[in-house]
Amino acid sequence: MSQTDNNALLNALYPFMASDAPAKPVDKTAALQEAVAQKVSQSQAVKTRFFADNSDKLIAIAKLIATSYQQGGRLLTAGNGGSACDAGHLALEFMHPVTAGRPALPAINLSQDNGLMSAVANDVGFEHVLVRQLLALGSSKDTLVVFSTSGNSANISAACRKAKALGMSVAAFSGMDGGELKAQTLTDQCLIVETDSVHRIQECHLVAYHVLWDLVHTLLAESRGSMASANTSQ
Repeated sequence: MSQTDNNALLNALYPFMASDAPAKPVDKTAALQEAVAQKVSQSQAVKTRFFADNSDKLIAIAKLIATSYQQGGRLLTAGNGGSACDAGHLALEFMHPVTAGRPALPAINLSQDNGLMSAVANDVGFEHVLVRQLLALGSSKDTLVVFSTSGNSANISAACRKAKALGMSVAAFSGMDGGELKAQTLTDQCLIVETDSVHRIQECHLVAYHVLWDLVHTLLAESRGSMASANTSQ
């Protein structure tokens, strides 16, 4: 980024930090407090709009995952960069539940093995780092949940195509306009946070997959309760 571009960005976000800012003292604390308030307000607005528009899709994804578990399948997750961290976080929630009484459920973050991913990327290309794992680990009983803030990650799109070919259920957490994930209908369900801010997208994804985790456990508990009632009545 050039100095001119950097100054323009600083002027837009934090005017007092730009190199060409006026020499007159500025109350930096007040400006920073205002920046915090603006970002929190933006984050809240994005979440409110997202859940108003996507609660039915979130429930549909929960049903896909619950069905996988009921059939003896697993949850597989994937993403790149910060989205890889979200993929790991979601898998962790299922593997190590923090709420008493909720069982651990099998979940694998396909983006966590640096050795394997670098080997595949070096030998055949980064686009294949998830596909190779799906070929080895995936089954038609599993659900793949991917994270891509743009919806345009080549390795994520390739993974969705392969998962569908293997008969898996596929869901995506995306942002902006959904990119290729939405345009090419690569998933059964695609949650899109409609903002260009990667930070706001990932903040919304975090809340959404925490809700998703709770929904899946609720569905599984209801299923277990129904089965227990049926067995008792026999």
